[in-house]
Amino acid sequence: MTTSIWFWIAFHIGVFIAIGIDLVTFKLRGRELSLRAAAQRSALWVLVSLGFNALVWRIKGPHLALDFLTGYLIEYSLSMDNIFVFVLIFAHFRVPPRAQHRVLVWGIIGALIMRGTMILCGIALVQRFHFVLYLFGLFLVITAARMFFRKHPARDFREGWVLRTCRRVLPITREFRAEHFHVRVDGRWMFTPLALTMIVIETTDLIFAVDSIPAIFAITRDPFIVYTSNICAILGLRSLYFLLARLMDRFIYLRTGLAFVLGFVGIKMIIADYLPIPRTLSLGIIVLILAVTIGISILKTQNRGAAEHRK
Repeated sequence: MTTSIWFWIAFHIGVFIAIGIDLVTFKLRGRELSLRAAAQRSALWVLVSLGFNALVWRIKGPHLALDFLTGYLIEYSLSMDNIFVFVLIFAHFRVPPRAQHRVLVWGIIGALIMRGTMILCGIALVQRFHFVLYLFGLFLVITAARMFFRKHPARDFREGWVLRTCRRVLPITREFRAEHFHVRVDGRWMFTPLALTMIVIETTDLIFAVDSIPAIFAITRDPFIVYTSNICAILGLRSLYFLLARLMDRFIYLRTGLAFVLGFVGIKMIIADYLPIPRTLSLGIIVLILAVTIGISILKTQNRGAAEHRK
């Protein structure tokens, strides 16, 4: 089922309006997001995505709406794990909280372009070579196994070859200059450490996209659903970061749950031609896995959360 070009245009107009409103309200706020404010904004982004899901249901039918919801849930849950790496990156560069906001905003805009390009290439590849789906499925199963046996990512952030190359070829100031990515010093344009942080965030998101985008091809190959579910999940990433950055120690079994989700999706992709799994069953399994692992995590760490609250 093809999607009208006007639906594509309307979606992007809505995305940029939402980003603009979010930027204006944050600027008017004039301070870092509190835990409560981050929770409210995260909930608002989820409601906006569910509202769009209802629109998809009305215009494109219940089957594609269910595909969107499943894809959105997968991408949104995977972004929770990505946030832990963002915390390490910001801590490594000692990025001030307000500057973190700007990096995340530009990261979202970069992700719109980068993921859109990857999705279009992926869809073209799948349509031309069907066997690629089996490779995607095998890749997800391997990724799930690695995630399961490596319960926690590295506790420190090590500079990779991208960052080392940037340090060699780019003129960089020693200190942050407010929230600027580049400044003029003695008549010469120089990048700031915030620009380096931005480069690392974008590179990291590219790596995450390689893991997450193949997962949604197990749910649907409709370009509009694949793209919009990814983008809706990304739009809420900034607020989710400020919410979960202080609570990551509570989600001790999240990576285990995500490993099971990726493993299930990978297997679903491999056996789809021989044993298709119904949409509702797929969504139910994913919701159950995430609900159980997050619920157990919260119960297991409730004493830790109470101690932090008393502090």
